[in-house]
Amino acid sequence: MPLYEHVFISRQDLSNAQAEGLIEHFSTVLADNGGKVVENEYWGVKTMAYKINKNRKGHYAFLKSDAPAAAVQEMERLMRLHDDVMRVLTIKVDKHAEGVSVQMQKREERDGDRGDRGDRGGFGGERRERPSFGDRPDRGDRGDRPSFGAPRR
Repeated sequence: MPLYEHVFISRQDLSNAQAEGLIEHFSTVLADNGGKVVENEYWGVKTMAYKINKNRKGHYAFLKSDAPAAAVQEMERLMRLHDDVMRVLTIKVDKHAEGVSVQMQKREERDGDRGDRGDRGGFGGERRERPSFGDRPDRGDRGDRPSFGAPRR
């Protein structure tokens, strides 16, 4: 069966238990239609980039599933009809990543994989000399183009 990853956002005014209950509800929908949830994660309440239905925050949940396409379509249909679910994203993947998702990892664990980023030219390093603009042509005279103040002919 195909492998999928689902992320959905539910309303911010739900309790944590209600948000986790939604995960269980949609997991049973998949199971009833011939699929199974390999792993699920509750990411907690996070601030969104923009308001959705007058909500600034939402409960984020993540599911890894092994289910036929019909089961995924039924689950998505029920999610879109559910009043507490604001957004749904489903992605078909070749294989599930091992371990916890990046959202659940601590910052130190994530940054360890990035390696040395080298000199970024920030404030901590040496100051670079500004390039000389002496070789640029005079920009005061624009040739035949009229300036904004001059009337057109």
